[in-house]
Amino acid sequence: MKEIYLDNAATTEVDEKVLKAMIVYFKKNYANPSSKYVAGIKAREAVERARKTIADKIGAKPSEIIFISGGTEANNLALKGLFFANYPSKNYIITTSIEHDSVLNTCRWLEKQGAKVTYLNVDKNGSVDIKDIEKAINSKTFLASVIHGNNEIGTIQDIEAIGKLCKEKGVLFHTDACQSFTKVPINVNRINIDLMTLNAHKIHGPKGVGALYIREGTKIIPLMHGGGHEKGLRSGTENVPGIVGFAKAVELTKQKDIDNMKKLRDKLIKGLLEILNTKLNGPSSNRLCNNVNVSFKDIDGETLLGYLENEGIYCSAGSACMSNTSEKSHVLRAIGLDERTIESSLRISLSRYNTKKEIRFFLEKIKEIVKKLRNI
Repeated sequence: MKEIYLDNAATTEVDEKVLKAMIVYFKKNYANPSSKYVAGIKAREAVERARKTIADKIGAKPSEIIFISGGTEANNLALKGLFFANYPSKNYIITTSIEHDSVLNTCRWLEKQGAKVTYLNVDKNGSVDIKDIEKAINSKTFLASVIHGNNEIGTIQDIEAIGKLCKEKGVLFHTDACQSFTKVPINVNRINIDLMTLNAHKIHGPKGVGALYIREGTKIIPLMHGGGHEKGLRSGTENVPGIVGFAKAVELTKQKDIDNMKKLRDKLIKGLLEILNTKLNGPSSNRLCNNVNVSFKDIDGETLLGYLENEGIYCSAGSACMSNTSEKSHVLRAIGLDERTIESSLRISLSRYNTKKEIRFFLEKIKEIVKKLRNI
C-alpha cells in the first residue's frame, strides 16, 4: 500500500539534493567551524555561504542571521532575549491568541518574570485587527509578536501593516515565519520586521536547525552562554551539515511548486466541501498555499484519522505540535468554534511532492469514510 503524506505543516520529507549537500559535511568536511586550520576554515566558509543564501532570500544582511536549533528556540530567544534587554524600563508585550505554543508558553513564563502581555483576539478567519494592536501599545511596550502564516488554519496576517505601525510607534516587531518562509515573499526591510523566526524542516530541509533574523542594532540578551558562537547570541558548535542543508532547501524552492500546491489546495477544499455538513476553518482566501483545515459535523476527528491511516493516508487533527496531548486546539477555539466542531476538525497540509492522483484518492476515501462513520 502506497503511503500518502498530507501532514507537511508538521514536517516535510528531506529533499535528496539536500541530503547530498549535507553528507559532505558529515563525512569529509566535518571539522569544527571554529577551528583555525584549513579543514575548519572550509566548514566555516560553508556556514557563511549558507548564511548569505538565507539572508538574500529575505533581503537581510548575512550578519543579521543567527543559526539555532529551530523555530521553538528562535521564538524563545526573540521574546526572552528582548524582554531581558528592555526590563524593567519596558515590560509590555503584544501578541495574539493564535500564536504557536512556543510563543504563547514563552509569554506565560515571562509574565512570571515581570512581563505584562496582551493576547489579542482574532476574527473568525484568524486575522488580527491592526486597530487592536494600535490600541494595545503604550509607553512601556517594547515588542509585538504576530505569527505570519498560522500552522493550523493557514491564515496569513498583514505583517506589512503591522510592521509599519510598529515602526511608527517605536515598538519592535517579531514574526514567526516558520510556515510561510519561501511560500510567501518576505523582505524584512520593506515590511519593517525587526526579528523573524525561520526553520528548515518545513521546507524539505533537516530537523534540528533554524535561524533567527535580528535587525542590526537590536539589543538582545543571549539565552545560551559558552564560546561566543553566532556573534555571542547562540553559543555552541554550529550544526554545519544542518545549516548547509537548510540553505540548500532554500535554494531549491520554486514558484511553480507554490503555484501547484495552491491548485491542489483548492481542489481539496472544493472536494471536501462537497461532503454534506463540512465547514472550512480559516480564510477562503489569503491562506497558505499548502493548508486546508475542515470540520465534519458528527464526526470525531481522531477516529477519522485512524480510518485514514488504515488507507495509508496521514494528516492531523489540530496542531501536530500538540498531538501528544489531549488538549484541544487553542487556534480553533480562538476563531469561535465550539468544542464539538473542534473535535471534528482535520488539517491537511501539502508539499511539492503531493500529486493530483494522491488528492483524488484522498477525496475518494474520505468521502467513503465520513459516510460510513455517520451511518455508524
